[in-house]
Amino acid sequence: MGPLPETMTAIAVTTPGGPEVLQPVSLPVPKPGPGEVLIRLEAAGVNRPDVLQRQGLYPPPPGAPETPGLEGAGTIVALGGGVDRWQLGDRVCALLAGRGYAQYAVAPGAQCLPVPDGVSMVEAAAIPETFFTVWTNVFDRGALKPGESFLVHGGASGIGTTAIQMAAALGAKVFATVGGSAKVEPLKALGATRVIDYNAEDFVEVIRAGTGKKGVDVILDMVGGDYVQRNLSCMATGGRLVYIAFLKGPQVELNLLPLMLKRLTITGSTLRIRALEDKAAIAAALEQKVWPLLAAGKIRPVIDRTFPLEDAAGAHIRMDERDHLGKIVLIIR
Repeated sequence: MGPLPETMTAIAVTTPGGPEVLQPVSLPVPKPGPGEVLIRLEAAGVNRPDVLQRQGLYPPPPGAPETPGLEGAGTIVALGGGVDRWQLGDRVCALLAGRGYAQYAVAPGAQCLPVPDGVSMVEAAAIPETFFTVWTNVFDRGALKPGESFLVHGGASGIGTTAIQMAAALGAKVFATVGGSAKVEPLKALGATRVIDYNAEDFVEVIRAGTGKKGVDVILDMVGGDYVQRNLSCMATGGRLVYIAFLKGPQVELNLLPLMLKRLTITGSTLRIRALEDKAAIAAALEQKVWPLLAAGKIRPVIDRTFPLEDAAGAHIRMDERDHLGKIVLIIR
């Protein structure tokens, strides 16, 4: 493979603010520690937590890189001590603690997965953050089972397009909300039984009608605010409401009577701060349950648009517009 360079191009947040604060800088190429691998990245996914970090609202956990980027795909070019599964030259996608917006990134070997057959590097870079998040929240915490019904809010997002496909492929009846009629048919094509344009319809009424007044078994919500009470009102007995973000805010006033009458569960999680052992377990479950679906072409990351690494600001402008369908990805030369 030849010697590694001493320095690399990465994207730094020069000061908290708008997309323009994302600027290319030169940083030392990191060295993998015990249990880690060094990946020469070809692509990196852009995610909502990156935006919050750029705005100064989501500081990295202790020990994590200050530069943004939570996922990427590329080729392993160096191994730390104790890495036994991976070899130099392996093509992987990885969940990162940060610094995915860069030419090279270090990742724990346990948070790497092989690029599935037939999946491009751009698609592979769009997998880890969303697939790890959907699996642990919808199928672990939400315990969604075949034959149950599922509602995801923000259906056109990277999380949403992933959740729709995974839930449908694993046997659930899927509902999704979107803002705008143009996104309805694309989400139906991904496996959603009913896509609700929240600008024109009340999702509570649609869910009640679409489930014979039973309600849905699992809801994945990233909205919060006034959606919390509305979610409770359209859930089935024994339903599970799972939170991963609060675009409308986390503080709400609630009538919790439905929680008792219908024996509901409200739960949620964040991914970045979880222990390596937790993330390794999620990776193992994905490889067993979801990787065969990716290799068979039954699930595919939906790519909205790509930008060169040096134009990370442009990628964030696209993210801030909130009009994307699927994932935004940086191409790394």
